[in-house]
Amino acid sequence: MKMKLFAAAVAALAAGGAYAQSSVTLYGVVDAGLTYANKVPNGNGGGSSRVGLDSGGLSGSRWGLRGVEDLGGGLKGIFNLESGFNLDDGKSGQNSRLFGRNAYVGLQGQWGQLTLGRQQNLLYDFSLIYDPMAIASRYSLAGQDAFFAQRADNAVKYIGTFGGLSVSALYSFNRDGNEQPGLSKLGREWSLGANYAGGPFAVGAVYDQSNQTTALTGAAVDNKEQRATIAGTYAFGPAKLYAGYRWYKANFATVAGNGNLRSNLYWAGLGYQATPALSLTGTAYYQQFKNSNAGNPWLFVVGTDYALSKRTDAYFNLAYAKNSSGSGLGVLNLNTTDSYAGTTLGSTNFGNQNVYSSPAAGNANQFGATVGIRHKF
Repeated sequence: MKMKLFAAAVAALAAGGAYAQSSVTLYGVVDAGLTYANKVPNGNGGGSSRVGLDSGGLSGSRWGLRGVEDLGGGLKGIFNLESGFNLDDGKSGQNSRLFGRNAYVGLQGQWGQLTLGRQQNLLYDFSLIYDPMAIASRYSLAGQDAFFAQRADNAVKYIGTFGGLSVSALYSFNRDGNEQPGLSKLGREWSLGANYAGGPFAVGAVYDQSNQTTALTGAAVDNKEQRATIAGTYAFGPAKLYAGYRWYKANFATVAGNGNLRSNLYWAGLGYQATPALSLTGTAYYQQFKNSNAGNPWLFVVGTDYALSKRTDAYFNLAYAKNSSGSGLGVLNLNTTDSYAGTTLGSTNFGNQNVYSSPAAGNANQFGATVGIRHKF
C-alpha cells in the first residue's frame, strides 16, 4: 500500500513538473586588469602617466539571476536580476544600485518577448553586435557616445524574431528616475530597431529619442536628443568586417548657446580568429562635431583575447586617441555621463569644452593599454 501511495505521489509530481517546469540560473562575470595611460590630468594643470588595477577591463564585473517558467502553450514567464560590482574595491556598480545592470520581468512566446523594468536600451543591444570591440569597458564605441552602453529605468521593451529578421521597440516613462506628476515628458525615451542576419551578412539600425532627465529650475522639459545608427558586418572565413555610422542631434531650447548640436560618428574594424583560442581585433572610430567648437577626434584600438578555457580568457588591448582643436578624447574610461551634455541635457557647455568624462591633459593625444583576466560562470 505504501509503495502504491509513493508511486502515485511520484507520478503526480512528474505530471506537475511536465506542466510547469521552471529554472533559476546563477551566472556572472569577474574581470580585472592592469591599466596604463599617459597624459592623464594630475590636478596641477599638467599631465602624468597612470598605472592602476581596474575592474572590468573588457567586461563589467557582475552577478545575476535568470529565471524561466514554462506556462504551457508555448508561453514562458521570465525574469532577470543583474548586479554590477567593482572587483578592485568590492563596491557596487551603477551608482550603488542593487540590480543596476538589469531588473525586469516579462513573458516570452512565439510572438516574441515583452519585458518590464530596468533594462538595456536598444543602442546597447545594437552595439553588442556591430561594435568590433563589443562595447568593451575600455576602448570601445561607448567611449565616443555613452548612450551605446545605457540602460533605461521604467521601461517596456519588445523583441520579436521572425526568421533572420528581428524587430524591437522600447518606451521608458523616465529612463533615469521616478515618474513625476505634471512632468510627463521628463526623462521619456523611446526607440525602434531592426536587425537582419542572413548567411555571412548582417545589418541593423536603431532610432532613439530621449528627453532630459532632470527638471531645470524655471525651464521646460522639452530638451531632447535624437540618435539614428546603422551598421553591418560581413564574415568570410575566420575574419569579420564591421562598419557603422551614428547620426546625433540635440535640441537644447533652454540652454543659451547650445541650441542645436550635431555630430556624426563613424567606425570600421576587422575581427580575426587566428586560432581556436586567439582572436584579434582592430578598430578605428572617428567623430565629427557640428555647431560646436569641439574638434574631431580619432580613436584607434587593437585588441587581443586568448581563451584559456571555455570560461576563462586573458586579454591585452591598446588604444590611441588622436585629438584636434581641443576635442579632448581620453582612453581611460567610457563617458559615464548619460549623454554629451550630462543628465540635464545642457548642464555642460558642449560647444566650448570637451564632452568626455576622462579627457587627456591639455587635450593632447593619449595612449593607453590594459592587460587582464576575465572569468565567466
